[in-house]
Amino acid sequence: MVNEELLIDCTPQETRVAVMVDGVLEDLHIERRSQRGIVCNVYKGKVTRVLPGMQSAFVDIGLDRTGFLHVNDIHFARREDGSYKQIEYVLHAGDSILVQVTKEPIGTKGARLTTTISLAGHQLVYMPKEKHVGVSQRIESHKERERLKSILSDLIAADEKGGYIVRTCAEGASEDEFKQDMVYLSRLWKQIEAKAGVSAAPTLLYQDLYLEERALRDLMTDRTKRILIDTQDNFEKLHVFADYFVPNATNLLERYVGEEPLFEHFGIDKEITNALQRRVDLKSGGYLIIDQTEAMTTIDVNTGGYVGKRDFSDTVFKTNLEAARTIARQLRLRNLGGIIIVDFIDMDRESHRDAVLAELEKAVQVDRVHTTVSRFTELGLVEMTRKRMRESLSHVLCEPCPVCGGRGQIRAAQTVCYEIMREIMREWRHYKDAKEFTIVASQTVIDMFLEDEAESLESLQAIIDCEVSLHVETSYTQEQYDITFS
Repeated sequence: MVNEELLIDCTPQETRVAVMVDGVLEDLHIERRSQRGIVCNVYKGKVTRVLPGMQSAFVDIGLDRTGFLHVNDIHFARREDGSYKQIEYVLHAGDSILVQVTKEPIGTKGARLTTTISLAGHQLVYMPKEKHVGVSQRIESHKERERLKSILSDLIAADEKGGYIVRTCAEGASEDEFKQDMVYLSRLWKQIEAKAGVSAAPTLLYQDLYLEERALRDLMTDRTKRILIDTQDNFEKLHVFADYFVPNATNLLERYVGEEPLFEHFGIDKEITNALQRRVDLKSGGYLIIDQTEAMTTIDVNTGGYVGKRDFSDTVFKTNLEAARTIARQLRLRNLGGIIIVDFIDMDRESHRDAVLAELEKAVQVDRVHTTVSRFTELGLVEMTRKRMRESLSHVLCEPCPVCGGRGQIRAAQTVCYEIMREIMREWRHYKDAKEFTIVASQTVIDMFLEDEAESLESLQAIIDCEVSLHVETSYTQEQYDITFS
């Protein structure tokens, strides 16, 4: 039986939640109070621009960047036959509109919006703008799906507006649990409507729960055996929240009393450090190289020091199988989204390729974020997509290197020397009456001028008939320099 645990580490500045399965970190969520996510937030927005050519609109919701709203995400633009009206006939600049964020602002892109509001409880998701009753596809039992749908249909009043979706964690839920969720969600929606009626756009109408509360609501499953919380204060707060909103979690809450910090004791801090590295070592001796760019993420699989016990094809096959499982886990830990290209080691046998693909598809099934896997391309690559809901782990915890500007490399000292000498030549042509040039640069560049490029510097001085002096500036990076003349 799978042993799943939730570990919750809270400070006034940051909350971290780890999902452990049989003692192994399988999922990680980090939320900083100063950079709190906005997915699920509900706003009264103001349409600033309608783009008929893109069938989209930009909506001011009070953030630095306007949100993006496509016509397919406007519920009142949908006709009875399922088609959509042209956006210019349903929205106009200056209109006020109720919207919900479905995707965080990422990079230079604003938040993705929808008018189909959905409010999550523990067992149910309430959609006040939709007349629909559904059950999560992750509940596989047909009999259980029908039971849950029947209970929910009986509870919905004939004159009630809106619809519901039964969440995965509601498997085995009772009628009373559904009633409790429905009362809470109905009350919440009435509060949002009331605030919208008296507020001017743009304004925030509803903000989703904090991460530690969402963890109880969204991450706890029937496999969860305990929920460890780091401090007494947070334990008491979450106990009150669980009693009211998530009664099933109350008996699972435990106060962590170890001497070591919670995440350090379970080795999670080390896992976070590793998840920020390009290289991921496999137990077999192989390794992955993960490169994240604006357009996509690429993953290269290598055998490394693994030579196997039989032929090379068997070595490659076993390395790729292990890589498939590791890749799925790394996508979750790093929260990588968008297009993902995996370059497995070339396999000659079709049966091996099918087995690796099947292993990858199986491994991503446990991912809470929708992930698709395509077959091998003609070049032997596997294309994947993972829904991008929020910033990746590296974007949350890191920032571009001030030395290389995020390129991951800097110009060599020799390259900088040649650049400096070319610039001195340009300056000399404009100011031929200059008597002396001074190069101010980092220690490594100055050392290069004094050693490997000493002859080049002498030749330059002979050409311009000027002395060139050198000065070390310890605060300069390798690419920084100044040239002065007198």
